[in-house]
Amino acid sequence: MRLLIADDDRALGSFLARGLRDDGHEVTVATDGEMAMEAVRTDPPEMAVLDLNLPRRDGTEVLEFLRSLTEDLPILILTARQEPETRLRCLEMGADDFMQKPFSFAELRARCRALSRRRAPGLVLRHGNLEMNRVERTVTRNGEPVTLTNKEFALLEYLLLHRGQAVSRATLLESVWNMSADAGTNVVDVYINYLRRKLHDRTPQQDAAVADGAGGSAPLIQTVRGLGYSIGMRG
Repeated sequence: MRLLIADDDRALGSFLARGLRDDGHEVTVATDGEMAMEAVRTDPPEMAVLDLNLPRRDGTEVLEFLRSLTEDLPILILTARQEPETRLRCLEMGADDFMQKPFSFAELRARCRALSRRRAPGLVLRHGNLEMNRVERTVTRNGEPVTLTNKEFALLEYLLLHRGQAVSRATLLESVWNMSADAGTNVVDVYINYLRRKLHDRTPQQDAAVADGAGGSAPLIQTVRGLGYSIGMRG
C-alpha cells in the first residue's frame, strides 16, 4: 500500500517510514505542506498520516487539499496539538482519525490497518484464482494460503496493481526495492522465481515454451521479452 507521511520532524518521519516499510508498504515522506501536496499530485497515496504543524503549508491546508481530490483516502492526523477544538475541526474537515504525540507505534500501525479496512480502495486484489488482501497481508491461490516475505508480497502487489501492463525490471527495482534502475542486480528475477515457486506457477522454461506456441495455459506471472514481467497481459 502506498502511504504518505507528512511531518516536519525528519527523525520521526524516518522512524515511521522504516516501521511501515518493514510491514511491506511503499512510503513517501514529506517534511512540509508543499512537498506533501506535490507528492499527492505525482503519486497519489492510498493513506496519509498528516502532522498539523507543517511549514510552507499548514496541515489543515493539506487536509483540505486531500479532501478536495477524493473522499475515499483514509487520513490520520498525528499532532502534538491538544486542544479539543483542533480535533473537532480536523474531523469536521474530513480526517478519519486523530492521534496525539507522543504515541505508540504499535497503536498507530493498528489504527492505519483499521482505517484501511474501512475505507481503502482496492483492499482485495484478485486475478483468476489468486487473491491478495492488502490490509490483512494474506495471499491465497485456489483457496490455499501462500506465505510470502515482505518483499515477495510487495512485488506481487505491484504486479497486481498494474495487471494487464508490462512492468520493466527497472521500474520494479525503483518501486519495490527503492534502488536505482542501473544498480546492476538480478534481484528482480530472483524474487520472481521465488514467487513462481510459492504460487506453483510455471517455471521460466515453461513460460518460454508457452510463448513459443508449445501449448498449455498461460502462466500467472508472464515474462515479457526484452522488458520485464506482467500479470494478466494479453498477447
